[in-house]
Amino acid sequence: MTLIKKRHLAITLLLSTVISSQARAAGFALIENNASGQGNAYAGAAAIANDASTIWFNPAGMIRLQRDEIVVAGHLVVPKSDFKNGNTVDGFGNPVSGAEDDGGFNAMVPNFYYVNTINDEYKFGFGVTVPFGLATRYDDSWVGRYHTVETDLRTINLNPSIAYKVDDKLSVGGGINILFADVILTSVVDFGALIGLPQNADGFADLEADNFSSPDFGFNLSLLYQLDDATRIGLAYRSEITIKVDGTADFKVPSVAAAIPASTGAFVDTGLRGEVDLPQSLSLSVAHEMDKWTLLGDITWTGWSSFPELRIVYDNANQPDSVTTEDWEDSLRYSIGADYQYREDMVLRAGIAYDETPIPNATRRTPRIPGNSRRWLSFGIGYELNKTMYVDFGYSHLFVSDTAINNTFESSQPALNGTINGTYTASVDILSAQLSWNY
Repeated sequence: MTLIKKRHLAITLLLSTVISSQARAAGFALIENNASGQGNAYAGAAAIANDASTIWFNPAGMIRLQRDEIVVAGHLVVPKSDFKNGNTVDGFGNPVSGAEDDGGFNAMVPNFYYVNTINDEYKFGFGVTVPFGLATRYDDSWVGRYHTVETDLRTINLNPSIAYKVDDKLSVGGGINILFADVILTSVVDFGALIGLPQNADGFADLEADNFSSPDFGFNLSLLYQLDDATRIGLAYRSEITIKVDGTADFKVPSVAAAIPASTGAFVDTGLRGEVDLPQSLSLSVAHEMDKWTLLGDITWTGWSSFPELRIVYDNANQPDSVTTEDWEDSLRYSIGADYQYREDMVLRAGIAYDETPIPNATRRTPRIPGNSRRWLSFGIGYELNKTMYVDFGYSHLFVSDTAINNTFESSQPALNGTINGTYTASVDILSAQLSWNY
């Protein structure tokens, strides 16, 4: 017998952070890794290299920094993700009772960076970021409760890095990524569907998993090339990281359905494990300076085709592996923007971006990952407090296309194979702040 939660856990094993489902970049990668780039929609992020956050976007850019530096940044994400029910049914084709709901909630995302000069040719950097993430919270009586109630998934990435100055035009960089992942998720289980009482004997599933005892590793490589006095190009690559997590599955079975675990051995508390390949990415950026303006552009490719399926393995032999077909596609993100040096101590920023979704269609979309393509409109300001302290503020509004969902369980028990059908209407506001200290 296959637990209704198996497919969802496998999804969330990949994901992480305190950020709401619609607030991330397309898919579940997070681009909010500094506030100075938020103001121009992260256009030119791998080429501009204005502060220590270049450790994430292009570590070769550390060579451009004139002093050692510490950067601390934070992002307040305010999402809206309203679900409008269409024809959500249980495994018998009956309409599912329950209200419509908004799974989004406000959240914070932090960043930290440190750059130290070794000598004229080498710089060392260390970054702490949240590179992937997803979180949604619905009421436990909503119409999609058999698909999900809560998803609370976090990652934290430690990124020691090095930059080397080849000559006056070229610098190269790279780093090691040490990724920690944690996931907590819950959902209602329709035990009634298995005993002839659909939607009248609800139980609960609570699953937790992490890789804290054995974090997973990847790497990143980059280069920064100064074409002439005005123009530079950045190229940055990040590898796939295979996340392997272990945890537990805890179930609450209503008394009327107690015969199910007693007779089958399924739906009893057990250990679990799972793994998935988080995608590789490649960014090409350009920054062109002219008078008081810096024009910026970026194209980022993300290899979401590394996500063809989700598999979860339970320690309990009476519960078979759960496999969910995803068939995600590689995606592109395009951005253009500009910085304007309004006065010596102040810079103004603006930018736009288009972020493609890797989810191929409504059938493959789930209420845990109800994302869609989005359009960014961003503004920002940077201000020099004194010769060693600098602050940046950024704001972005994300326009998210109306998002159709028509997802059916892939379970060995037809009674559990309900379908959630409807439309998400979403948008996101992101407020970012950053403090840079040069010393």
